[in-house]
Amino acid sequence: MRIKLSRHSKNNMRLYKISEEDILMTLKAPDVKGEETGKITAIKKIQSKFSGYPLKVIYTIKEKEIFVITVYPLKKKIWR
Repeated sequence: MRIKLSRHSKNNMRLYKISEEDILMTLKAPDVKGEETGKITAIKKIQSKFSGYPLKVIYTIKEKEIFVITVYPLKKKIWR
């Protein structure tokens, strides 16, 4: 499955120093996963990155392509 990144997610990757590998790790094995209005949210805590904050990836799946809408570290250490 291919992954396509939105301009917004690329900007956030640059801003927060998020690698594509971090996104792939979150998509493959999220700690928390939910779906709302067609968008899927995956949250994963990545050790020794983002000051202990979990990484949040919001994406959709269309025709064998994962489209990452946004990605950023959550600013709350406790999440739902």
